[in-house]
Amino acid sequence: MPHPTDKHVSDSLLEKIRQWAAELGFQQVGVTNVDLGEHEGYLQKWLDAGYHGSMDYMQRHGTKRSRPGELVPGTCRVIAVRMDYLAEDTQPLEVLETPEKAYVSRYALGRDYHKLIRKRLATLAKRIEEEAGGGQYRAFVDSAPVLERAVAERAGLGWIAKNTMLINSEAGSWFFLGEIYTDLPLPTDAPQDSKHCGSCTACLEICPTDAFVGPFELDARRCISYLTIEHAGPIDLELRPLMGNRVFGCDDCQLVCPWNKFAGATAEGDFRPRHGLADGELVEMFLWDEETFLNNTEGSAIRRIGYERWLRNLAVALGNAPGSDEVISALQSRREYPSALVREHVQWALKQHD
Repeated sequence: MPHPTDKHVSDSLLEKIRQWAAELGFQQVGVTNVDLGEHEGYLQKWLDAGYHGSMDYMQRHGTKRSRPGELVPGTCRVIAVRMDYLAEDTQPLEVLETPEKAYVSRYALGRDYHKLIRKRLATLAKRIEEEAGGGQYRAFVDSAPVLERAVAERAGLGWIAKNTMLINSEAGSWFFLGEIYTDLPLPTDAPQDSKHCGSCTACLEICPTDAFVGPFELDARRCISYLTIEHAGPIDLELRPLMGNRVFGCDDCQLVCPWNKFAGATAEGDFRPRHGLADGELVEMFLWDEETFLNNTEGSAIRRIGYERWLRNLAVALGNAPGSDEVISALQSRREYPSALVREHVQWALKQHD
């Protein structure tokens, strides 16, 4: 077999990789080198400003995040993939406009994407290894110090937009990303010529908590996704009324993005909503006991926040909901809950209905 560094063989192998990836359910594949210098400087500036909040892991690994060869020695290429996740008929705007319902970010309505995509990437890596006659391959899905959006932008999968999401001109931004680090010197794809947000600032203006410092710059400490998922402690009093009924993540900046008119529905059955999470009632979800919570979030990304934060988030949403007898009764049932974190948010919520 010719060595995979031979150009003809490399081009041929890359075409096979694209075909195999499509068969595995990925919508696009791109390849980039490991030069992320521009993004490294941006990351450091962001960290220095403290915008990462309590996400200490963002700085814990030093330059490994922006230098793939330091994370996996020998890496000279990164294969980046994307997979659509938006399920049909989830009616996000309708849920957001119904304050008695719980809004869950659309990516978390079905099964946790980490395992599904990692398994598919492992299969893809195995096929490449067999075809190339060896090589080194490590698959990542939002689980290691990897600058996913920077890698994907460099690999031609889209551009990092003003809302810091990756946008593809033919598919919007409702997709997951994954990567394979390899020492195989594949041909690389060209990044898109430019960013295509133009003068549009819809995403910056819609943010409920004004989390955007400016275009392309997000202060995570004010972001509802950070507050409801990453943040472990009390939510700032100033921000609670602004969160509305968003109990796990936030999609507002994607919902108003004009490019998402091109987004297609996912073909993955595992990403379809389960357990009524797409439009569940706040009161009903707040009254789940821990066993019900664990059963209804089994295999879901929601599991990662745990039951305590789930109740905290729902208490905030109930404080923002219309003060019906049902809402007040549900909150009162948790007034003496063992967790001080939950009690504090329940007491705040009840005060909103005095």
